[in-house]
Amino acid sequence: MDRTERFYKIEMLIRSRECVSFAALLEALEVSPATLKRDLQYLRERMDAPIEYDVMANGYRLVQHWKGQAQHELPGVWFSEKELHALLTMHQLLSSLDEEGILGRHLQPMFDKLTGMLGSDPAEARELTRRIKLINTARRRAPSAFFETVGSAVVKRQRLKLRYLKRGPGGGETSEREVSPQRLVHYRNTWYLDAWCHRSEGLRRFALDAMEAAEPLQDKARTLSVKQLEEELDRGYGIFAGGQEQRAELVFSAEAAAWVSREEWHPQQQSAWLDDGRWRLQVPFVDATELLMDLWRHAGQVEVMAPPALREAYARRLREAVAKLG
Repeated sequence: MDRTERFYKIEMLIRSRECVSFAALLEALEVSPATLKRDLQYLRERMDAPIEYDVMANGYRLVQHWKGQAQHELPGVWFSEKELHALLTMHQLLSSLDEEGILGRHLQPMFDKLTGMLGSDPAEARELTRRIKLINTARRRAPSAFFETVGSAVVKRQRLKLRYLKRGPGGGETSEREVSPQRLVHYRNTWYLDAWCHRSEGLRRFALDAMEAAEPLQDKARTLSVKQLEEELDRGYGIFAGGQEQRAELVFSAEAAAWVSREEWHPQQQSAWLDDGRWRLQVPFVDATELLMDLWRHAGQVEVMAPPALREAYARRLREAVAKLG
């Protein structure tokens, strides 16, 4: 029986019997007196368990009101120590994704309690989370005020008034939008908002770092089903959505195939090995911008078979790159 399991066992015994002696707990848990004392101390001090010793009854019972709490419950999921370490690791991953520490700030009390369940002191827990590292490149930071405002509007199903910069060659165009937030999307180190735009009467995807202002409105947001979001916004390749769906057919060299064959470029991709060791990959797309960026990473190792417009766009950019070399 690991430590976490003993915590639940102790509370279960006290709840079911109302008052349990130290000797009865020792017998049920099959641990040393010193271990049981440490477990009781952690439950009281780190998990805020309302356990106290009743001298008259010579046993431990739960106090009805403890530190202003009407009722106490341990977390409803039964964690092993390995699972708890995994959760602390997830805390580190979350911190790496978090733009300004906003998510971590709201979830910190939960992770503090998980640390207590591990029986680790704070320094040990910090050392544990530092042993996981994510390396992010080309990261675009979203202003924290807008991130929190947008995230809150998604949860509360509340409309937003946005001032949004639409990027373009030579600058950008700023516009005012009233939107119904649907979901937050984190893609390639950048946050996006999927929302129903009431000006254009359609689903649109907004980059948070392109928002110049975000103001919550009193009106309730229009709510769309997840299925509709997926059908309209997830059909394309990468972050680009909207437009007529096309299908790219790509053939990678045997050398590149060793890597590409293990990658998922799109959830609806189709792929197969060719007799000569090359790898054929078919992926849907509605906008070629991001697909071309990924193809250029494999320049010289991939041939674009179809559609013709994608093949020409890929070849044209390669010719422009060669021309710049002089």
